[in-house]
Amino acid sequence: MQNRIRTEREKRGWTQADLAEQLGVSRQTVNAIETGKYDPSLPLAFRLASVFDQRIDQLFTPDA
Repeated sequence: MQNRIRTEREKRGWTQADLAEQLGVSRQTVNAIETGKYDPSLPLAFRLASVFDQRIDQLFTPDA
């Protein structure tokens, strides 16, 4: 799955640690999501969408 998490985080000037704190997860989890090594659970995907004020399908797209 492709995602725009790093792009959206960097647009806001947040570190991975900043985002992790807002989501209630570790910085390593944010890194794993950004690098595509981990697909977030549905509840976490909804939290990400809420933090970035976007829809889930704006942040995540399936691999072709």
